[in-house]
Amino acid sequence: MSTPTIRSRATVPTKEPSIKDVTAATPNVDQDALNPPLQRQPSMQQRATQSLTSTVANLANLLPTGTLLAFQLLMPVFTQNGSCDSATRAMTLVLLALLALSCFLASFTDSVKASDGQVYYGLATSKGLWLFDCPDLTFKAAAAADANKKREFRDWLHAVLSVLVFGAVALRDKNAVQCFYPTPGKETQEVLNIVPMGIGIICSLLFTVIPTTRHGIGYPVTPGK
Repeated sequence: MSTPTIRSRATVPTKEPSIKDVTAATPNVDQDALNPPLQRQPSMQQRATQSLTSTVANLANLLPTGTLLAFQLLMPVFTQNGSCDSATRAMTLVLLALLALSCFLASFTDSVKASDGQVYYGLATSKGLWLFDCPDLTFKAAAAADANKKREFRDWLHAVLSVLVFGAVALRDKNAVQCFYPTPGKETQEVLNIVPMGIGIICSLLFTVIPTTRHGIGYPVTPGK
């Protein structure tokens, strides 16, 4: 009598569950986790705004540190965080004029280092450097007669450029814009977006082509060198 053989059952290939099957089996799974949303690319206007913000931030390095600090501290106070009335608008205008004048005059300041290592600041004149607080009259007279420190054409150019740079920074300040243009029209908004960028690029090029030789008051440059 023959021994019956045990037939092995054929192995049925397993099927990998699809995402649809997993979703159907687990209805509580977050669809956003399985299908993450596509990230939107920044628009042309957003890229321009980011570029403008970076440009204005770099331009701020060209301004006197004290003037820039005063602008950042006083603008929210004078404009009441952008909510201006007739009185605060006039005071803000006077403040901006004084800060612009500070940028203009700072372009004519320079510094010299005495033999004892003390640094003295002064104003460049047509003959030399007029020192402010130097007790040594001999050294003060020598600086006033130093032809290398006399006022030049590039000083006038940098003074005008500094005022323009300050204007570009002021036009990008939200408190200043809301104070003078609370509800700007389309054309006004376009000017506020384009003009600071144009001023920034042109002034950056001119500052690079014609660099300053002054180490004046308030600039983030080691004086006396």
